[in-house]
Amino acid sequence: MIDIKFLRENPDAVRENIKKKFQDYKLPLVDKALELDAENRAAISEANELRANRNKLSKQIGILMGQAKKDPSKLEEAETVKAQVKADAERLAELEDLEGKYAQELKKVMYQIPNIIDPSVPIGKDDSENVEIQRFGECKVPDFEIPYHTDIMESFCGIDLDGARRVAGNGFYYLIGDIARLHEAVLAYARDFMIGKGFIYMIPPFMMHGSVVEGVMSQTEMDAMMYKIEGEDLYLIGTSEHSMIGRYLDQIIPESSLPHTLTSYSPCFRKEKGAHGLEERGVYRIHQFEKQEMIVICKPEESMDWYEKLWRYSVELFRSLEIPVRQLECCSGDLADLKVKSCDIEAWSPRQQKFFEVCSCSNLGDAQARRLKIRIKGEDGNIYLAHTLNNTCVAPPRMLIAFLENNLQADGSVTIPEPLRPYMGGADRLKKVKSV
Repeated sequence: MIDIKFLRENPDAVRENIKKKFQDYKLPLVDKALELDAENRAAISEANELRANRNKLSKQIGILMGQAKKDPSKLEEAETVKAQVKADAERLAELEDLEGKYAQELKKVMYQIPNIIDPSVPIGKDDSENVEIQRFGECKVPDFEIPYHTDIMESFCGIDLDGARRVAGNGFYYLIGDIARLHEAVLAYARDFMIGKGFIYMIPPFMMHGSVVEGVMSQTEMDAMMYKIEGEDLYLIGTSEHSMIGRYLDQIIPESSLPHTLTSYSPCFRKEKGAHGLEERGVYRIHQFEKQEMIVICKPEESMDWYEKLWRYSVELFRSLEIPVRQLECCSGDLADLKVKSCDIEAWSPRQQKFFEVCSCSNLGDAQARRLKIRIKGEDGNIYLAHTLNNTCVAPPRMLIAFLENNLQADGSVTIPEPLRPYMGGADRLKKVKSV
């Protein structure tokens, strides 16, 4: 959410930003917000005048009542002033109701207006116009056929999709044996990788209140992603970033303690509305998965530096596991409304001979902080909004697709890169098994 003061002073800049995001249908929201803001401020101003006048009139009544002891005519004058006080009180009650109404309506409109994107963001309508920035590692294609990722997992008796469908429906899975162990090994390795970067490891709540959901994402994202607990004001988290940021709800953080650099583990639950293509069957796009996340709370002037650090951590981690990746800059039309700047880290798929998303790094500026009232108190006593950032560290089982394809050998075994071996009991490869 942008600052209403910024909108008030720069309406044309806000309109231009909406156009850059190809959301022209939102242009009327600017005038609507300005109208509500003006009405709200007028109501507040009149209410403040009535409150100030009430004090004057109350003193005047006291004086007149005192004078009425000697001059009975003053009693009638006092009653007239009392009537004015009553009328003012009724009007004040009306104005206070209007203030609440205008503020709520204004908030609803402001939540729909997208955040101001960074000038460096490429302009484009959708993800087809995202821009490749650079590649890391050699994108090899072996001289043997690479099976589909679920077929690779099945060769190790490592997955059961049919059983999961019977239990929970499509979009769920059982991981078994070495594949299940590999899944947990990757998460543990990512956890220790981030701890080694100075991040504090955390496990957050896996549910959160609707007010927190509203604070961390747009209504569109919320409708498409979140599972609600029936009969309760609780939602299952779609990513730990949301409940991690929610931890700072209505908090004032001492500037001297910043930055807060956190890495969190959680299961994630997503509706994943809509139809998906053939390459997204299996465990690429699912309703339940686990993820290690990076979160940073920092001063505004440091957020772009942290953005650079975060996506580079993803590159370093994936390269340590022998997986080639590229950085893909998200264009304006592909940015969620709260984001200032975002990029995807995509892993190389030698089977498909193309890249696919495995990490998403985002700088949200002060949008989440404004919604959730996350503030910083400077050494000079000045209070201002924090900036928030997040990035995927690893999200298996999707990450396992890249791992298995890039480390698959001609004999069907899968090599385990050296950094991951301590988490796999020292094994240097996975070998096919007959049955479980």
